[in-house]
Parts: sequence; C-alpha cells; structure tokens
Amino acid sequence: MRAFFAFILTVLILAAAGLYASAFIVHQNEQAMVLRFGKTQQIVETPGLKWKVPFIDTVEKFDKRILDLDTTEQEVTASDQQRLIVDAYARYRITDPLKFYQNVRNEERVREVVGPLIESEIRRVLGSATLQEIVKDKRESLMKEIAAQVNKEGRDYGLEVVDVRIKRADLPKVNLVKVYDRMRADRVREATEFRAQGEAESNRIRANADKAVTIIKATATQKSDEIRGDGEAHRSRIFADAFGQDPDFFRFYRSMQAYTTAIKPEDTRLLLSPSSDFFRYFEDPNGGVKPAQSGSVTVTPER
Repeated sequence: MRAFFAFILTVLILAAAGLYASAFIVHQNEQAMVLRFGKTQQIVETPGLKWKVPFIDTVEKFDKRILDLDTTEQEVTASDQQRLIVDAYARYRITDPLKFYQNVRNEERVREVVGPLIESEIRRVLGSATLQEIVKDKRESLMKEIAAQVNKEGRDYGLEVVDVRIKRADLPKVNLVKVYDRMRADRVREATEFRAQGEAESNRIRANADKAVTIIKATATQKSDEIRGDGEAHRSRIFADAFGQDPDFFRFYRSMQAYTTAIKPEDTRLLLSPSSDFFRYFEDPNGGVKPAQSGSVTVTPER
C-alpha cells in the first residue's frame, strides 16, 4: 500500500514537472519562437499562456517594442570637402523573428551586425551633401533617405529601421579653431562697420547741430543788432531833441562826459594849453573861450 502511494506521488510529481516544462508565457511586449533541435516549430506573436513539448522544444523570446541602437562616432567628409564628426542613433523593431534569429541571433548582436550597415549608409548619404545641407537645409530628408536604404537591406535581418537621427554633428577640433577665428573676424568686421556707420551718423548729427547753432547765433546777432540800432537811433533822437531844446546845456553835458572819460583817477597826464577848447568850462562856466596864452600847463587830476 505504501509503495502504491509512493508510485502515485512520483507520477504526480513527474506530471507536474512535465506540465511546468511544457508551458511558457508570452508577455504583451514580446514575441516568441519555438525551436526543436534548432528547427522552427512555431512563431508566437499573441500574448498569453502557450505550450511546447517539454524537454525537447526550446523557446526564444524577442522584444516587440521599438528599440534603440547607438552607432559609433565617425568622421564624414561632406561633398564640399568639409569634415564632420557625426554621432547618430537608430530606432528599430524586430518584424521577422525567424530571420532575426538566423542572421542576428539575439538583440545583443544587433550592434555588431546591423551597426556597420547603418554607419556605411550614413557616410554614403552625408558624403553626397554639403555641410549646410547636413546641418540645416536637408537634414530631415537625409535622415529619411538613410532609414529607407537601411530598411531595404534590413529586411534580410528580420528587422525594420524606424528612424535614424543625428545626435551631434561637429567639426573636428582643428577645424573648429579656424571656424571660430573666421567667425570672430566676421564679427570684428561687422562691429567695425557698425562703428563707422555710427561715427558717420554722429558726424552728420553734429554737423547739423553746429549748422543750427550757427543759424541761431546769426539770427540772434542780427536781431540784437537791429534792436541795438533801433535803441541807438531812439537815443540819438532823444539827444537831438534835448540838444534842440537847450544847446548850451547839451554842450556842457557832453563836456562833462568827456572829462569823466579822459581824466581817470589813476595816473592821467594831459599836456594841453589851459586856454584850449577842451577846458573851456574850467575857466568859464558858460564855456567861453579866452585868447590863447604862451606856455603850457600840465594838469594832473587829484586822486
């Protein structure tokens, strides 16, 4: 009886082990291929619990998602003989597990098998374009051309290249120095032109300002001369009217002004005859002139 139970238990254990070995699970982001002695038995693309012959069949699983592939940084010579250091990456997905398994085997070897193909196409396509087209004008179309060409050859490997992108496209360090020097020279030239234009504009504004100042001063001088002339004419008319009313007083007043101007309290010396017409009011308040006398006199005003 005990041997019977042991036999039943052994059978159950073997059945459980066989059941466990014959089942496998495929996740939503996976696709699987069942192999028997290296030959493909079935390809499973739907998720769920699947079955195989235990201990005989093996299962290879592949990712169904879009995967990334970094290429090696390489130097590319553009059609205008400009050299570039290009660092690119590709995005791909496995479309035919059987071909992929036969030609690539696993995802770890994609870099070794497909990477050189992508790098070769990058050199070929970018080598036919100019630096301006690679960097700016036709970058998008060039990447599409690379992806399309790689897809033609990638079908033999059971994969599809979804996209190819350039992460970085720089000039070599030697060329960078020359480019920076040329950029610096261009900026210096532009700055010199701007300074020259600014200086010319400054001179023009200054010349216009000087011209305006000269015109304003001339106008003001003309106006002041006119006002001064009108004032002097008015003063002359007043003097003429006063002279006409009392000529003796006018002559006396003018003589007093002449004394004030000619005889200053500093060190004035005049060598004149006392009977000269200049001193007529010294001898006579009425301004009469006496006959001239011999000799001369020096008049020194008091300080």
